[in-house]
Amino acid sequence: MFEAPSILFAAAGAAVFTAAVLPKLLRNMPFSMPMVFLGAGMAAFALIPTLPDPDPMAHSDFVVHLTEICVIISLMGAGLALDRPVGRKRWATTWRLLGIAMPLCIIALTLLGLWFLGLGLGAALLVASSLAPTDPVLASEVQVGEPADHDEEANKEDEVRFGLTSEAGLNDGLAFPFVYLAIAISIVGSSPLAWFPEWFAVDVLWRLAIGVLLGFLTGKILARLFFSAGAESLRLSNHSEGFVALAATFLAYGVTEMIEGYGFIAVFVCAVTIRSAEHTHGYHRVLHSYVEQLERLLTVVILVLLGGAIARGLLAGIGWAEVLVALAFLLLVRPLAGWIGLLGGKTGPRERIALSFFGIRGIGSLYYLSYALGKGEFAGQAEWLWAFVGLVVALSIVIHGATTSPLMNRLDKLREKKARALTGDEGLAPNTPV
Repeated sequence: MFEAPSILFAAAGAAVFTAAVLPKLLRNMPFSMPMVFLGAGMAAFALIPTLPDPDPMAHSDFVVHLTEICVIISLMGAGLALDRPVGRKRWATTWRLLGIAMPLCIIALTLLGLWFLGLGLGAALLVASSLAPTDPVLASEVQVGEPADHDEEANKEDEVRFGLTSEAGLNDGLAFPFVYLAIAISIVGSSPLAWFPEWFAVDVLWRLAIGVLLGFLTGKILARLFFSAGAESLRLSNHSEGFVALAATFLAYGVTEMIEGYGFIAVFVCAVTIRSAEHTHGYHRVLHSYVEQLERLLTVVILVLLGGAIARGLLAGIGWAEVLVALAFLLLVRPLAGWIGLLGGKTGPRERIALSFFGIRGIGSLYYLSYALGKGEFAGQAEWLWAFVGLVVALSIVIHGATTSPLMNRLDKLREKKARALTGDEGLAPNTPV
């Protein structure tokens, strides 16, 4: 009889190898790596009873920190991948998704929770704020690729991938004030006088400002160290040390969290600031490659454990009402909110559909929920909250995973065809609206 430790080691080796080859094998297929590992986790924990129970409520501290690390590493990767300089017009798609689409998603899902799921305001808002952000981890398959090291390549960044990457990089941090609001309501009640002054002053103004400021300062200092340090031994860009991306991630996150800022925002701002320094330097690819590989490994672990939790009964309390609300959120609320937010922008109709539809939910939602359950007072609701959020994440993995490759490939072909028609040659112009 095989013992659990030996099974885990063998499974870990197989999973790591599979994670390395799957993205290439599934590139043109209606499957995604998250789908495969979620299914593998379900199968493994259903068929091997000796494996430990991956109950997220029984291991809440582990879940918080594992998902937290995965998200911040993903945010660093997203920021390093963006070639487009920050600007009001250049990032117009991002601002629309963040400023219009995400608040609409939070409002709509909160109302659905109140009206159809019978939740109190605090729990409904927690569900909505946890599920509103596009996930920087699982959305990686519809995001931009590695950083460009030539200006011509940087100019070929298409609007759909750029919009989803930049949105996922910022909306995790921008959803945090609403998570804190849900926590506050669960503790002091729904009366605005009880929560508004402290929430607005601390959770909105202070934490956001500190996140942006320290992320920018950390990025500036590290960029100077990487590219223009006086001592040759300190100029890390000359030594191709990719693992310092992890140091930058933890430094920006840790310093910001120490003084009660939003570390998620700090990490992404730090990454974008580093990326903007020596814009075409090849070292950015080294940093991004290291972060991407580490993110993929952590994602495999989390998805296998999520699949295991589902196999062991995470969704046992789910009924038709929860399924219908989950599908309504993924297939109606987010697409409509995204479409409304992008109206009047520079995206074409097909790009607008893709940007609106691919609001993938994932690891960030699991982090927000586990964090809030440890801070707030959601007595007796933890099991249901985990079941519903787990359901939405699993459905998102399946629905978006099955459609990502076919739809994005179709969009790329249409963009290429239109670009050739406009230019009269074979050159590509991914920014051409379709």
